[in-house]
Formats: sequence, structure tokens, C-alpha cells
Amino acid sequence: MKILMILTSHDTLGNTGRKTGFWLEEFAAPYYVFADAGASLTLASPKGGQPPLDPKSDEPDAQTEATRRFGGDPQARALLAATVPLDQIRAADFDAVFYPGGHGPLWDLAEDTRSISLIESMLAAGKPVAAVCHAPGVLRHAKASDGGPLVAGRKVTGFTNSEEDAVQLTGVVPFLVEDELKRLGARYERGDDWQPHIVGDGMLITGQNPASSEPAAKALLECLKRG
Repeated sequence: MKILMILTSHDTLGNTGRKTGFWLEEFAAPYYVFADAGASLTLASPKGGQPPLDPKSDEPDAQTEATRRFGGDPQARALLAATVPLDQIRAADFDAVFYPGGHGPLWDLAEDTRSISLIESMLAAGKPVAAVCHAPGVLRHAKASDGGPLVAGRKVTGFTNSEEDAVQLTGVVPFLVEDELKRLGARYERGDDWQPHIVGDGMLITGQNPASSEPAAKALLECLKRG
């Protein structure tokens, strides 16, 4: 069972002068779901090397059991520090792909042709693709076999407009995940703000927010078991 995790390389929060990147819980929780299930894990990012961590996700009030476990895991930290550049990744080498969120992916992965092609190839091959929180934004340019938007007519979720408003970044992000998915014709679903909520549509799995990252990872494993 070979699972690819793709993280952002983008570290700048628009023109605010603040830093962003990936959200720690959204990486750590799935990482350990997969690792504990015996998966072989490969971590990748557009630029390779150490992906930027959103500093807010490492603050005391954002810590979870998984993030604390990661903090005490030298092997996992070394793997994260040496992500493989995306241009060295082939969809054929993996059974599934998982995209952690954070605001960073809205700027780079959402527009990255290598990532877009990988998503299209994985789903066309019947392999699971999962994305949580802001990461469903990486689906915005992906196409279905008929050339239309990949998410058109599909049930999906992602970071809500109200959650974005709560973190006061509605006017900073390049696009709102909820609005973009709806614009593309997706059947957007949501749960309560900050509560776990995942949606599955065939081999496409999406999660709404950080709390949804662990259940999304477990749903991906279930997809792999079903084949």
C-alpha cells in the first residue's frame, strides 16, 4: 500500500506580510493513520525539501495527540524535511494520494499543472484522492474525462466561507474554497463550523476542516480496502 502525501511549498499569506504553509494537524493526523496501517509513505511538494509550516498550526492551542506525536518523532520529521519534488512523482507508482490543507495550497498546488495531472490520472485509474480543509481547492482546474470540471456533479466539501470569515482571511485568499467548488458545479456539502465532516464520491474524498483530516484519512484507507 503506497500512499503519496502532497504538501504546499507556498509560505506567504497574500500581501499581509504573514507566513502560511501547511496546517500541522492536517498532515500529522493522516500521516499516523497511514503509518499505523502499515502504508509505505512518500511525501512530496512542488519545490521539494522542507515544506513551510503555518506557524499558527504549531501554537499551543492547535496541538493534538497527532501533532505532539509528530513533535517527538525524529523519523517523521526527517521525512517531512526531505519531500520529493513533484516533477519526480509518477501517479503509476502510488495507490492513493492525500492533500493536507493550510492556506498555502490555494496559491501553488491549485495552479500546479503537475499536481492537476496527477489528480486526473489517479482518479482515471480508479485510485483514491483525498483533500482536506483548503486542499480541495487543488481540484479547481482538474478535468473529467469529458473535459468538464472534475468536481461538476460530484459531492464535495471543503473549508466553508463562514470558517474563512472566522479566521479573517476572506479578503486575503485568492479564492474561497466553498464558492469555487460551487462555481464549478460541485454538489457542495458542509457540516457545522470546525466539526469533523467528510464527503465521499466514488474515489474522491474531501474533508471540511482540520478536525476532518483524520476521518478523511480513514475513509481513504477504506477505499483502498474495497479496491
